[in-house]
Parts: sequence; C-alpha cells; structure tokens
Amino acid sequence: MIAVSTFAGKRVALFGLGGSGFVTTRALMAGGADVIAWDDNPSSVEKAAAENLPTGNLRDADWSAFDALVLAPGVPLTHPQPHWTVELAHKAGVEIIGDVELFFREMAVANRRAPVIAITGTNGKSTTTALIAHVLKSAGRDTQMGGNIGRAVLDLDPVSHTPANQAYVIECSSYQIDLAPNLNAHVGVLLNLTPDHLERHGTMENYAAIKERLVAASDLAVVGVDDPACSAIAKRIETAGTPVLRISDGSGAHADVSYRDGHLIETDNGTVARLDEIGSLRGAHNGQNAAAAYCACQAIGLSQHEIETGFRSFPGLAHRMEQVGRVGPVLFINDSKATNAEAAAPALSSFDKAYWIAGGLEKAGGIESLAPHFERVAKAYFIGEAAGHFAAQFSDTIPYEISGTVKDAVNHAFADAQKQAEAGNGAEQVVLLSPAAASFDQFPNFEIRGDAFKDCVAALPGFVGMEGSKS
Repeated sequence: MIAVSTFAGKRVALFGLGGSGFVTTRALMAGGADVIAWDDNPSSVEKAAAENLPTGNLRDADWSAFDALVLAPGVPLTHPQPHWTVELAHKAGVEIIGDVELFFREMAVANRRAPVIAITGTNGKSTTTALIAHVLKSAGRDTQMGGNIGRAVLDLDPVSHTPANQAYVIECSSYQIDLAPNLNAHVGVLLNLTPDHLERHGTMENYAAIKERLVAASDLAVVGVDDPACSAIAKRIETAGTPVLRISDGSGAHADVSYRDGHLIETDNGTVARLDEIGSLRGAHNGQNAAAAYCACQAIGLSQHEIETGFRSFPGLAHRMEQVGRVGPVLFINDSKATNAEAAAPALSSFDKAYWIAGGLEKAGGIESLAPHFERVAKAYFIGEAAGHFAAQFSDTIPYEISGTVKDAVNHAFADAQKQAEAGNGAEQVVLLSPAAASFDQFPNFEIRGDAFKDCVAALPGFVGMEGSKS
C-alpha cells in the first residue's frame, strides 16, 4: 500500500466506500490524515465501521474543517447533477480529488523516481494496460499495475529502493482523470475517443477535454490518431509543447507507429514487431493497442527485442478475445465482454471465417450494424432472449440456428467446425463467442457468461487449454 503522506495532520472527508474507498481510507490513515468516511449505502458504512475505519455522517460534518473531499470515481461530480457532498465541498471551498490524484501527489513527493505510464481511451485501455504491464514484467521490471483495472492505485507497492527497475502502469477512466488535477505521467497514452459516459460529462466536448488532460500533462504523449477528436488533441498538445508520438491501427492516418497487415511498422525503422502469429493480439484494434505499448515501453528503456518477446507471451484478458483452447484444429475464442454490436465488430473482423455464438439480452439496434461483417460468419448460433430477433436481422444467405443455450451453441458449433476442418484437411476453424448483447437474461454478468462458455469448451473430448490462459 502507498501511504498518503501529503495529507499528514490534515482532515479529509471521504465519500464512496467501495473497494477503492476502503483502500484509500487506509492509505490516508497510514500517512497520518484524520479521515471521516461515508457512503449513501448504510451496509457499506456498517462494513467500514466493522473493519475499524472511521465513519461519520458527512451531512452533519463541519465542512470548514476539511482540507479535501476524496470522492469515489463513480460519484457524480458535475452531471447529471453534483452529488450532495460535492455541493457541500464547493460551498465550503474544499478541494475535490480522487485516489489517482493522491497517487500522483505521492509520486511527486518521491521525486518521480519510478516511471509512470498512464493509459486512457474509450476502447482498448484495459488490454493496452495489461499488455504494457506484461511486456515490462517479461523484461524483468518490477511492474505495478492498477487504477481502473485490477488493484486500486493506492494498493500498489510504494516506490522501492531500486526505482530504476520499477514501473507503474495505471489505467485511468475519465471519472478518475476528472478528479486528478495534478496528474503527471512520464508517458501518457490516449488510444481513441467515441461518445461515452455523456450522462456523466454532459457533452462529447467535455468528455474529450477530460481525456486530453492526461496526455497534455505527460512528459511524452502517445496518441491514437485514427479518429478526428484524438488527431486534433495530438496537434493541439504538440503545439503547446508536449512531445507526441502518433499511433494508428492502419486505417490511413499518418503516424509514427502503425499496424499494417499483421506488422507493427515504425516510420523510420520499418517492421518492429510481427503480430500476425500472436493469437492474443489479432485484429487492427489490437494493432493499435500494441503500437501504444511499443511506444510506451520503448520510452522507458526497453529494447525492440524485449518488447516483441513480451508481445509473443501475452495471454490476453479474460473475456476479451481470450484464447480458451483447442480441440484439434478447432480454436475457441471467448469474447463475452462484447455486450453490444460495436464491441463485437472487432472480433468478427479478426477472422476470415468463424462459427459465431451471439445473443443474450438485446441492446438498441441489435446486430444490424454488424451486417458488413456477416460474410465472415461460417454459421451463427443464437442464444438467449435476443435469439429470434438476431435471426431476423441476420443474413439470408448464411446458415444459422436458434441454439438457445451456451452449452448447445458450443456443442453444435464445435460439431460443424470439426466437419469443416476434416473437409479442409485440418485447416484451423474458429468458434467465437462474441454475444453483441448483455448477459442478464441468462447470466448475472458477462464474466459468468464467459466462464460458462469456457466450462462447456473444456468439457469437450480432446480439449487442450492455451498456455497461460485464464480458463
């Protein structure tokens, strides 16, 4: 845990007693702060009190005595309206910050001796964060990964006595950036921007401006320039004096590092990594993620060889284009995290042909937007409540069936894929779960849906798991 020394002897209000709230309270106390923690959920307050954390109703507190309000990222700061603690803090002139801000203040106290890589973007930030951390670990770095992925940022280990061998890799959501006015990474990564969380930020302009702050305040900015908003940000912060490396998924934007035809290409040096043989980094979307990881890792001292070696052993994230395993030439991919059509498109576009399992609780628009990718489907297997509607939206020229359940879909898709493999002299076939729908009709969440898929696959005769897989 990183003790927050910057608030030693000061009085801090903390609101939001989820997992990171507990960690933040303990980190503040360890650093010598006087903390009062609260939550709108009485059970969360009771749990905190049972663990000997200092709790108190912040509605009744003397806000003039507080030096800061530390707010959980999910608590509304501005939209749709400020939370009541935010209004009380504003009225008393109390600064409002989050745990990521506390982390960066502690890094400043430590004279920024260990490099920090901070990653944000609408899509791909978790994969990129995990990829960067994996590459650094594989190269022997003491790597601390957290923030919006895995461990809470203040739950990471403090700066060691050998900081040159240490690195922090921090995923930052827009909510966290909004609460971190002094965010200052050695390398800041902005992957892409599409409309998201507008109920929290009000407008796309506000959302983009928050994301921009991460790269604008970094020593080096790595920016994906395949969308107009990020391209404009790259130009703007470069003009203001921030060094910028531009990355691209190969869709045509001029960049310093681009993905093309399975290769990662650096403008001045040609191919620097081959991704076409790395199953966990399939597709142009992962090409952009790998380009970001290449730039970030190289910036803090890794060699091209170390980076490419790390890429080759990357297992991927569970439920996101996760290679589950094989039965002979049939490869099974778990992309249960794809809970809408937009999220399923990268998976479908990553394979020439796939036996596609889709369905669940339908989102607005169903799978209509996926029509350009239907030609990549060998056969579709529709499950859950959306099955009938998905079938009605699907191609008239490609076979499909209403499977109903994940188990039936896996068994039927495997049988069909196996027949095709035999007809094609053992050519690889892919069974892909990429539901393009929420899970809540049959499963509590997408993780449990993905685990059900993996259990069904693992039960097939002859199943062999992937090395390093999370099945």
